[in-house]
Amino acid sequence: MPATMNWYWVYDLPTWLFAALTITVAIAIGLGGYYATRKWVRRVHGEAHSHNDIVGYYLGAICLLYGITLALVAVGTWQTYTDVDTKVDQEAAALAALYRDVSNFPEPKRSELQTNLREYTRVLIDVVWPLQRRGIVPLGTGGMVSLIQTHLASFDPATEGQKTLQAEAYRALTQVVEFRRARLKSVTAGLPTAIWSVVMVGAFFNIAITWFFYMKSESMHFWMTAMLSSLLGLLIFLVAALDHPFRGEISVGPQAFEIVYEQLMKPSPNF
Repeated sequence: MPATMNWYWVYDLPTWLFAALTITVAIAIGLGGYYATRKWVRRVHGEAHSHNDIVGYYLGAICLLYGITLALVAVGTWQTYTDVDTKVDQEAAALAALYRDVSNFPEPKRSELQTNLREYTRVLIDVVWPLQRRGIVPLGTGGMVSLIQTHLASFDPATEGQKTLQAEAYRALTQVVEFRRARLKSVTAGLPTAIWSVVMVGAFFNIAITWFFYMKSESMHFWMTAMLSSLLGLLIFLVAALDHPFRGEISVGPQAFEIVYEQLMKPSPNF
């Protein structure tokens, strides 16, 4: 959610608790308004059930407009989440390609660059990702990337094959840098406050319309309000859970880098 709302603490909760809290708040608003407005709504109707059909048409129109808006927001949030996940996979793939390229360099440059890349990958997994989960943009790895670039630039190829390897390594390093910048930019990305305001106010209007029904069965009115409030709370939870790709349990993790490290970079136990 937007930083100005200071609701980031919800991402530290387990997913089930985050969802339960969101739904509970929505139900509390719905039923609180239901009990608070019952007597007033009866006076507004004048005669028993006199305007329920009008309220029903109005609720249908409001739900349609809000549903379309919320669907577009949810699709956009999901698209952003999947884009970030894809870019992280691409960053890990570029890092793996860079490691394979430098593994064909002659010694001692090969060991030097391999060590740099191992250390960089471990920092990504052990240091960078915990910071990203807290919404902190990790900038300390910039120096490590610069060091890798310096060591790569200091390599003096002696053959045409080595020149080709160095060019491929430069290309892979450039991709690593580009995907890294995109990842860092995504750490603090999220829906603007204006969109969240529309989502919240729209949900309140949908719930509030249910209060204008005048029903003979109070139990039916109660459960209609509770169920609609629950659904709106669940949808808002879905958007909020995906809004920040690196925060909460539903987030982009470092698994791609862990696979690269374990399968390609991890030193053999025999050495």
